Amino acid sequence: MPELPEVETMRRGILGVVGSRVADVERVACKRRPILVAPRMDSFRRRTNGRRIADVGRIGKRVVIHLDSSDAIVMEPRMTGLVLVTDPPTTEHLRFRCTLKGNGIGELLYWDRRGLGSVRLFSAVELQDAFGPEKVGPDALKVTGDVLRHRLSGSRRAVKVALLDQRAVAGIGNMYASEIVHLAGVHPAKACHRITRAQWDAIAEAMHEILEAAVRYEGSTLRNGTYRNALNQPGGYQSRHRVYDRAGKACARCRTPIDHIVQAQRSTYFCPKCQWQ
Repeated sequence: MPELPEVETMRRGILGVVGSRVADVERVACKRRPILVAPRMDSFRRRTNGRRIADVGRIGKRVVIHLDSSDAIVMEPRMTGLVLVTDPPTTEHLRFRCTLKGNGIGELLYWDRRGLGSVRLFSAVELQDAFGPEKVGPDALKVTGDVLRHRLSGSRRAVKVALLDQRAVAGIGNMYASEIVHLAGVHPAKACHRITRAQWDAIAEAMHEILEAAVRYEGSTLRNGTYRNALNQPGGYQSRHRVYDRAGKACARCRTPIDHIVQAQRSTYFCPKCQWQ
């Protein structure tokens, strides 16, 4: 968390910075755990100040700010990071500020409660080396059943665990993986090599439906309240979760109580009736 829908919401929320020029960049003084900022600020500032923001993209669970120099600022929120264009939830967890001019938005901020995320500047070559197709799988919003089958059917991993592998498919995290396999009607512990072609197609279809809906609702803000959109507002998809964090509650499809197991040290939620196969 944040996963693809939350990061895509952040990306869309800061699109207004396109066309702005970078006036300055600053690693904000913070007494909390320091985040990774690279390269050193003198080099970061030299390569970014005065540059125009040409586009805002996304690679999996990362926001990518493309500059007219072909350099790119990559903000990776990891567990608790936020990309904002308004006042942050707290001042003590603010980590990075990019001051802007020329397009009505005065600053772009990176905030991170736990300090697990990063802000890094890459050249075009470095970006390709770090996040090219050999390192990051196809985006989950675009992947097909055939692609999933090609990339995962040889694995003996449980399917829900395999969907978290960013080299196989980019953007899915623990929360939406549970939602996806529930909608597809596939047991989360079923080994990838036992999944049929029809089930891979169902998983891909569920993936698109779940993620696209979550983007429309601007992501999921869980009980800890950490995730916020670029305007520091909560998401709305958490009220539409089918299984995630609903152990013991009735499945919306069949009314069977939702079950809970642990896979790869992470919680998985599923319906034992709807997802028996």
